[in-house]
Amino acid sequence: MNNSSSRKKISVAALICTIFFLLTSCQIQEGPGGMAAVTGKIYAKDYNASLTQLGSEYYAPKEDVFIVYGDNSVFDDKVETHFDGTFRFEFLRKGTYTIFVYSKDTTLTNPDILQPIIKTAQITSKGQEIDLGDLVIIK
Repeated sequence: MNNSSSRKKISVAALICTIFFLLTSCQIQEGPGGMAAVTGKIYAKDYNASLTQLGSEYYAPKEDVFIVYGDNSVFDDKVETHFDGTFRFEFLRKGTYTIFVYSKDTTLTNPDILQPIIKTAQITSKGQEIDLGDLVIIK
């Protein structure tokens, strides 16, 4: 066997090992690039300042809704609700997602502080659509 043939076999073996390593070591993280979606609606309750009397209830337009991919420490994306309070995060991969919206603090300790209303979604298959239902906020 000549030297050139031996080098080709080693190069092919190295290429196969590299491809195998790349395919088995890379896990796709949560985030955009998939075919799944998470949807829901934001439902608002308007109370008086002391939160003792409900004034009105409605599906809230123009509310910011945030999504966190996996275990990230900050939000990764946000959408604004439509006129009917609906929101949709599209093109997601398999994984765990945290969705949240801000609401007035119902403890009345500090009326200027907002608290998050949080829901978690677990996408387990391509094309899956998860409906979180209503996320209720206090306005």
